[in-house]
Amino acid sequence: MTKTTYTKEFLDKIKKSLTAEKARLEADLAKFTTKNTHTSDDYDSTFPSYGDKEDENANEVADYAANLTLEDSLEKTLRDVNQSLDRLKKGTYGVCKYCKKEIGIKRLEARTTSSACVECKKAITQEV
Repeated sequence: MTKTTYTKEFLDKIKKSLTAEKARLEADLAKFTTKNTHTSDDYDSTFPSYGDKEDENANEVADYAANLTLEDSLEKTLRDVNQSLDRLKKGTYGVCKYCKKEIGIKRLEARTTSSACVECKKAITQEV
């Protein structure tokens, strides 16, 4: 396992940022979902109830479909945040999961949930 050379202040700043992001995501999800008690990062969208008229039913279905997409996006982001917080606890935060080298500070400041260095990410997405 590669040991990182980040300062305690940098890691504390990242932890604070990730913790705040986790709270925001959970609050956003709580607005239109219920937490699935069987898994840690899974939520279930609540089907809205606007009434029994045809246009109200159509709005319910449209809003529910939109909520499913939003729920999926928020859950994925929350999963990334939780994984980053876990890596912080284990002391492996900032280590590229592919090449095992330290991820640059600028990348981590820009995207605190990064688990790959710029070079590996470019190779994976086939960027030049």
